[in-house]
This record gives sequence, structure tokens and C-alpha cells, in this order.
Amino acid sequence: MSPKPVQRLEKTLARVAREQGVDQERLRRWISFLALCGVLERAVGLHLLESYYLKGGVAMELRFAAAARATKDLDLGLKGNRIARMQAFEKTLRLGFDEFAFRLKPKVRQMDMADTVRAEVAIQYRTRAWQTIEVDLGPAGTEEIDLVHPAVPGLVEMNLAVPSPVRCLGINEQVAQKLHACTGPAAAGRARDILDILLLETLGKLDRKRVQSAAKRIFKQRNTHAFPPTFELPVAWGPELEILARDLEFPITTAAEIEERFRAILIGIIEG
Repeated sequence: MSPKPVQRLEKTLARVAREQGVDQERLRRWISFLALCGVLERAVGLHLLESYYLKGGVAMELRFAAAARATKDLDLGLKGNRIARMQAFEKTLRLGFDEFAFRLKPKVRQMDMADTVRAEVAIQYRTRAWQTIEVDLGPAGTEEIDLVHPAVPGLVEMNLAVPSPVRCLGINEQVAQKLHACTGPAAAGRARDILDILLLETLGKLDRKRVQSAAKRIFKQRNTHAFPPTFELPVAWGPELEILARDLEFPITTAAEIEERFRAILIGIIEG
């Protein structure tokens, strides 16, 4: 495959985004995320990394593309403490992937409460800047990993090397973590987790028994509140949820409907 000139790639990006009905910058981010997956896979193959997995919004987007909410940063699970994760990630980026090169910017944020390091990665395609994205390097546990074939549209038309499958946090594990986050004492700002869980239920991807098993373990490990949790939709979440639901073309769009459906899902998970 001969590499595309950068200017032609930009024109192809605009054309494919238009043809696929996808926001151009969102398609650009998907390509950035997949390029990073490519270099992570290289590192695993060369034994620089034991493994990795994507989590958070990016894992949802690569599974379900435009059906999932858009996100701008990449959440990554890696083995080791924060120093070891950062060192391994920096070595990994030096490998490059296809015509993409990566540079770790000096700005780093230590997120002590989440045991996470937030880094900025500048991505270059051939000789020109492509995009800068934030990457959160969080701890990897013994969670289940799914091998996911990206559902991103337009990749064939872009004629870029794309890693497939990529490693994502197991979907039932991810639902359990979201359930813990949006029902706990630190739930402020977690309204989006409600929509993510509703999306998975709508798509028929929710295995209630396996989510229950994962949730019991996660709630016990994190020890912030008990399982089964109680839930009452915060009033402040209503407008955000309604906007997200309309953007994602959900069959239900009012805060009352969303709360009712989420309560039903929660009961289903509790009962298994």
C-alpha cells in the first residue's frame, strides 16, 4: 500500500466524512484512536507491553461508532504503578505505527484519586501534524478483555492501516464499573454513564447475570457504597441526559422516561 500524501489524506477525510454522514473531526479522532491502538499492538507483539485495554467512551465508540456518544480523550488500562505505566507508554509511542508518529508532550497531570496519569500525545501523519489527544493511563486489573473489531465507518475508503481487533475492557465489566460510578458518593458529572448503560440495553448487549457478578466484585473492591445500590436521578442531570438522548436518537428522550428505564435495568441486574 503506497502512503497517501498528507494533503490528499485531508481531502479524503473530508470526502469520506461527508459520504458517511459523520462529523469530520469525529472521524479524525477515530483514526487517531486506532493509530494509537496500532502502536499498542506493536508493543505487545514486541513484548514491550504485557497487554493493554481501552475503556471509557473510546471503547464504546469503537464498538458502536456513531451510536455511542462522542468522546475526546482515550482511557487506557496498563499494568504497573503510575511511573511504570508512563515509562512503558513513552517507549511504546517511539515505535510508531504505519505512517503515524507519536510524541509525548511535557504536560502531565497526576490524578491521585483515580491512580491515573493524564498525558497529551501529539500525532503526526508522515510530515505533518494530525491531532493532539489526551490519554489517561489508568491501572489494569484482572478484568475480562474483549477483542473488538472496530465498527468505525469509512476506514476502507480512507485506505489506512487499521488494527483489528483491538483490546477493550469486557463489556459486562464496563457496565458494572459505570453502574458503580453513577450510583456512588462521587457520582457528580457521571450522567453520561446512564446513557451508556441504556444504549447497551437498547442494543441487546446487556448480560444482566454477568454484570451482576462483576458489579458485586467491583462494589466490594472499591468499598464506597453497597451493592445493590439505591438510585435517584439527580435533578441537575436531567437537561444533560435529555440533550444526549436526542443527539443519539434514543427512543426515549425525557428525564422521567430515562430514569424509569434505568431503574428497570438496575432491578434486572440486581435480580440477575
